[in-house]
Amino acid sequence: MSRWPFLITLSVSFHVAIVSALDNGLGQTPPMGWLAWERFRCNVDCDNDPKNCVSENLFKEMADHLVSDGFLDAGYNYVNIDDCWMEEERDPDTGRLVPDRKRFPNGIKSLASYMHERGLKLGIYEDYGNMTCQNYPGLYGHEETDIQTFADWGVDSLKLDKCHRPKSPAIVNEGFKNVSRLLNATGRHILYTCEWPAKVTQSNYQMIAKYCNTWRVHSDIQDSWDSVIATIDYTAANQDVFSSVSAPGSFNDLDMLVIGDFSLSPDQSKTQMAMWCILASPLLMSNDLRGISDWAKDILLNKEVIEVNQDSLGAMGKKIIKQVETNTEVWSKPLVNDSQAVAVFSRSTSVPQTVHLTLHQLGLNSSTFYYIRDLFEHKTLGRYSKDDIISVTVNPGGVVMLRASLTSPDYLYLSHFLYVSNQPAILSLCLLFIIVFCLHKIYLEQRYTRLYTRVILQGIPPVWSQKET
Repeated sequence: MSRWPFLITLSVSFHVAIVSALDNGLGQTPPMGWLAWERFRCNVDCDNDPKNCVSENLFKEMADHLVSDGFLDAGYNYVNIDDCWMEEERDPDTGRLVPDRKRFPNGIKSLASYMHERGLKLGIYEDYGNMTCQNYPGLYGHEETDIQTFADWGVDSLKLDKCHRPKSPAIVNEGFKNVSRLLNATGRHILYTCEWPAKVTQSNYQMIAKYCNTWRVHSDIQDSWDSVIATIDYTAANQDVFSSVSAPGSFNDLDMLVIGDFSLSPDQSKTQMAMWCILASPLLMSNDLRGISDWAKDILLNKEVIEVNQDSLGAMGKKIIKQVETNTEVWSKPLVNDSQAVAVFSRSTSVPQTVHLTLHQLGLNSSTFYYIRDLFEHKTLGRYSKDDIISVTVNPGGVVMLRASLTSPDYLYLSHFLYVSNQPAILSLCLLFIIVFCLHKIYLEQRYTRLYTRVILQGIPPVWSQKET
């Protein structure tokens, strides 16, 4: 019996998914990067809106900000083109897709080189249909030509949509499988992101995971809190199905992060970031990095939170507790080294809610202590046994994200410095200083020992201006 009223503990079991993931060596952790669609859509009017139209200049500017603003260092390394990048007709001689000559005058291969020179990767979009969602040439019937074209251009990721797809589900299923095989056959490592699944009841996710690195699980996300909530709720309703296929090389895609756009508050933005990390979703921002606010940037660059998303176990978290009285939920995600990430999420729209938990309720029953760390506040809350009460206060629409670890606080602080500060140069200098200091100390001790021997014991006066022999 719970010691708090109106507490519903969901029957949840965790296991590490053993799935036959796409064997291309990619996506061992959820991909991270930037994707154009939600923020810039199909804006092709470069005459009247040159700063925001879908063009090579837009992607170059976003790439530059990924590098200069610390996003690349935090792990955001994909720059992904979505729909509307191509001409409305294929090349009549070769049958190949042609980038829009006005908006991509240097071509996709040149743009890929621009990314690679900066340590980034380029993603591209197509559709398994006669046309894309925005009525540009589709991939259906041109699979071999298009996949080889992408490889020749140096593309690193393919998002394959399914608007205007063939009516036969069998043809669609075989088509997505065939694209996977064709990508591998090029010899180039190309991450495969699928819009393959239909409704959960109509999809074989074990099969999808065998052919795709990531796959969308819900409708396109919008820049609204309602859209974020709808995605979370849909994932929760099907969490047993989705978690069974989450593993290195295969991840459920909740769609883009809209943090830093127009709609979400700071607390709501923390919630999206925390939940996407708990659920092991790709972290693909769709925002304007040229004018993003400092608070949004801080959320997106929180490396302690990102570390949960990038955990090598690859497990997807689940909702394990619902507190009716406070209108809050507790989500939990297994991590390596017997650690666990916890998101305490408030659906309240009125006042902050205080939530009381024990490690036992989270499924942590070790006889030893756990150290609890608040990942947004960057502080260790203390050491707790399995029956100690942990109390946190959550803002309306907000989240408190914790990490429970058997590791000592000293290690956590060192890990925080190494991973979160992401300043290996400073650490190296500090270590170098310590080594030099110790060596210098040893040298001085040896020198003055020799001087002591000569002056005191042997009576030889020191000659400070001459080198010792």
